[in-house]
Amino acid sequence: MQLTTKAIVLSSLKYGDTSLIVKAFTVSDGVKPYLLRGVLASKKGKLKSAYFQPLTQLEIVANHRNKGALESIREAKIHYAYQTLHSDISKNAMTMFLSEMLANSIHEEEPNPSLFEFIEVSLQWLDTQVDFANFHIYFLIRLTKYLGFYPDTEQMGASSFDLLEGEFTDTPSLNPILSGENLTYFKTFLGINFDGIHHIKMNKGNRQELLQSLVLFYELHLQGFRKPKSLAILNEVFS
Repeated sequence: MQLTTKAIVLSSLKYGDTSLIVKAFTVSDGVKPYLLRGVLASKKGKLKSAYFQPLTQLEIVANHRNKGALESIREAKIHYAYQTLHSDISKNAMTMFLSEMLANSIHEEEPNPSLFEFIEVSLQWLDTQVDFANFHIYFLIRLTKYLGFYPDTEQMGASSFDLLEGEFTDTPSLNPILSGENLTYFKTFLGINFDGIHHIKMNKGNRQELLQSLVLFYELHLQGFRKPKSLAILNEVFS
């Protein structure tokens, strides 16, 4: 079946000398894998390899057979042209990290328009910002709403947050927890929108610790989740 849909590139892997295997999150069908034959060698075709950088927002004309095999893309064009996301070193590191987080978190081959819109709008917002050091923290917390394990906020006055149970608690346990300064920052992120990100002042140590806890939160709640390899690069860039 041929269709036209918006898509966000999650990952791109070289296949042979001239081809790419691309994983994309589409409005029409959720996550789809595509084989782009010869795209690295072609200079005049309708597909350009530059279109398939992490988190690029595209409009594609694709053939979906929906048989669990690699699909094909006939045409692609940029839907939203980033101004800074791939050219700013810090934003690029964040983009690589978030694309890995998304690729490891979203697997459903079914439409999820609200999740697509959240990712789409969030990345467009990031593209326009100058002060964005806390963006990935806020984004990952908000993303859990769409993935089904957003923190239970009923007992937010409690002294710790249990990462395994996903709730605030005063009851001691052996589960990994958030407490102290990182708990305070975590609670603050839960109570803001994008425009409040700038007002949270964290040092690099707190930011890295909270991010490590969030990655663990994902590991505990998503089956088969793999820790992103780009996390170390991100921490280095932001140190």
